Amino acid sequence: MKKFLFPLTLLPLLFTGCSSSKVSYVDPNSSRLIATTDSINIQDFAQAADAMTASLIDNLINQGRLKSSVEGEPALLAISRIVNNTGEQVDIDLLVKKIRVALLRTGKVQTSTTIAYGGPEDPLAKEQQDAREFLNGGKKPRLPDYTLSGKIIENRVKAGRVEQTSYIFQLSLSSRDGIAVWEDERTIVKQGKRPSVGF
Repeated sequence: MKKFLFPLTLLPLLFTGCSSSKVSYVDPNSSRLIATTDSINIQDFAQAADAMTASLIDNLINQGRLKSSVEGEPALLAISRIVNNTGEQVDIDLLVKKIRVALLRTGKVQTSTTIAYGGPEDPLAKEQQDAREFLNGGKKPRLPDYTLSGKIIENRVKAGRVEQTSYIFQLSLSSRDGIAVWEDERTIVKQGKRPSVGF
């Protein structure tokens, strides 16, 4: 009787094939997105950005209170420091970029990519701006009319097996004079239960 020897080199392929899972695309606005209490999820950033942008547009832009220093031009906005006071390493652009895009679409606001806290967002645009300044005899580029600053704060509490995490998003829009002309705060609260047996 002959014994069949299974080639050991095929074992990794066998286990890889068994462990594969089906992946599907999900609408970023869907209620099927994964939500966790231990991190800021993409829908948290989207919810905060949408609410704060609507507030800024309703209370400042639609009221005609957003003024430009150059007649006929949209107001110029620069992004200042957005402090991450959470225990996570997060990319602040998940919040700020959505706000910038929505404001730009109003036609009332433009965002500077050469003047920003921490340095220019677009180094090449900054080099071109510096070259034009040099060629124009030191004529300074336009300064921002407003700056956007803020903070993201995290608060965690537990009661028995229930965990609750709150993320507080705070934003301020300041004029050239350093006066806050708009401020908003949005809190996102999530609760979840820890498993009774964990590893």
